[in-house]
Amino acid sequence: MSLLTGFCHLGPVSTIEKATSIWTHSFRLRRIQTVQRIHKSQRLPQVDPHSLLHRKVDRKIDQVRRKKETKKREKMYGPEMMGFRRVEKEKSDDVEVDLEAGESSLLYPGISRGENELRWGFVRKVYGILCAQLLLTTAVAATVVFSPGLNNFLLNSPATLGIVFLPLILMCPLYIYQQRHPLNFVFLGLFTVFMSLSMGVVCANTDGKIVLEALVLTSVVVSSLTGYSFWAARKGKDYSYSGPVLLAGLNVLLVTSLIQLFFPLGSTMVAISGAAGAVIFSGFIVYDTETLIKRYSYDEYIWASVVLYLDILNLFLEILKILRSVQSDN
Repeated sequence: MSLLTGFCHLGPVSTIEKATSIWTHSFRLRRIQTVQRIHKSQRLPQVDPHSLLHRKVDRKIDQVRRKKETKKREKMYGPEMMGFRRVEKEKSDDVEVDLEAGESSLLYPGISRGENELRWGFVRKVYGILCAQLLLTTAVAATVVFSPGLNNFLLNSPATLGIVFLPLILMCPLYIYQQRHPLNFVFLGLFTVFMSLSMGVVCANTDGKIVLEALVLTSVVVSSLTGYSFWAARKGKDYSYSGPVLLAGLNVLLVTSLIQLFFPLGSTMVAISGAAGAVIFSGFIVYDTETLIKRYSYDEYIWASVVLYLDILNLFLEILKILRSVQSDN
């Protein structure tokens, strides 16, 4: 009764206003509760000043760690041998690269700026060692070619077998001690000298014109394939799938060479096997150059130079085999 009396005293207009006000407030309250439920369901991130502070501290620790790693690599390899300057600041680890246009400064897409500088230093170091090996091989082989007495001694003495098998034997300690200085350079020097003596004997018993032609052709092929490998790496191409195919071809080539030792084949078959061998070792140059750019660790510079050195020498021998067989046919 009192409630009804109150409504009667308020009058019809005030009663409607009060009811409308109550309904409006209740509607706003429901709307606020609904929005809160939606926010809770979406789990919107809350800004926490402590988390921002932790992120700054983690970022600073990461920068200090990178600087320490760079200094450690500089001490290990040396700035002269590595051929790079320390990167003081890295703007971003994520480098956007156009796969079609490429980028002149990066070895391959997705590599950071600091890692790119280190990788370039590693590549320069490997090619420096490789050039030293090729120069030593040229000097030793030329000495054998222009010294008939030394050539006859190496060809007719029992030391010939030692020259042939010693490089194979030296590859074992070379692989084991490839990361131990200065033993790695000692074994590398011995390996290169004995390989150079073998190459000198081969060149001394071949026509000089054919040797010169094979040398020029090998230089052109190696330069072209190396340039292509670097271009393909910048474009994002991957030739790692060709490893098993090249290994199978190398096994077939080895079996064919063993058959020729016991059952000599004609000059035509020798030329065909030489052409197949040239194709296989050309593929190995591309494959090993890509491995040098992308997959070798910074401590494997000795083994990387040995692999490329053997690829080049084998390609030269296969081209020399083709030219000799063509000359014998003529």
